[in-house]
Amino acid sequence: MKMRTRESIARVAKSRAIGSRSKLRRPRSFESLMNRFGLSSALGDLISLDGRSYVTHAGLLRLANRRRCAGIRTIPAKDFCDPAAGRWVFKATVYKTSTSRGFVGYGDADPSNVSPLVHGAEMRVAETRAVNRALRKAYGIGLCSVEELGWSPREPEPAVSKRQEPTPSSSNGHSNGQPRLRDRLCLLIRQHQLDANLVKAYAADYCGTATLRDAGRDLVENFINDLAERATTDRAALVCHLNTYSKSQEVTP
Repeated sequence: MKMRTRESIARVAKSRAIGSRSKLRRPRSFESLMNRFGLSSALGDLISLDGRSYVTHAGLLRLANRRRCAGIRTIPAKDFCDPAAGRWVFKATVYKTSTSRGFVGYGDADPSNVSPLVHGAEMRVAETRAVNRALRKAYGIGLCSVEELGWSPREPEPAVSKRQEPTPSSSNGHSNGQPRLRDRLCLLIRQHQLDANLVKAYAADYCGTATLRDAGRDLVENFINDLAERATTDRAALVCHLNTYSKSQEVTP
């Protein structure tokens, strides 16, 4: 009788040990990251793309501020930079305390691994990626940041270009094989998970027209470039600005 009791206790202990090990293998959820690092999905610290979770640059900076980070130093790695080709490599060092030796991270960017929406801003993208990697190392965040992702088109652009070649140019058209402004704006909204209606209201206000359709191509293109830069550098501030247009939509009949 005693032998059976001991065997049952051993089986229970073994099953508990296996269960605890399986829990350790599970990926950390949004909730666990929020509890451990104080990250907020509502503020844009964490986002989900294609079923995968990513931390954002804004979230990492807020984390560093809460943990009283002593400083962040960034310098270009000149031996690997080629400004003429739009290729930049940055080295970032995060100092958690004034006596810290620093946590180093590198980030690179060139026209081949950034979205067409931010072409011309490769230097800023490279610096942001370097800072993100250094901050993730400093605070032990294994989750990749969304700004570190290389860009890959989700729709076959050549097919879009072929369909548009016979049509005359319009305010939303394209030339020289470049994506249409509407496609660029839709991709930007999807990539950064923005509210499409609020973006349209912001665009009309930005262009000074009643609707986005009434705006000229140059104004729309300037708006898209400005929106892309704001979404990349500080998405949380952009979302707060977009939310101001929700009130005007509620008042409008």
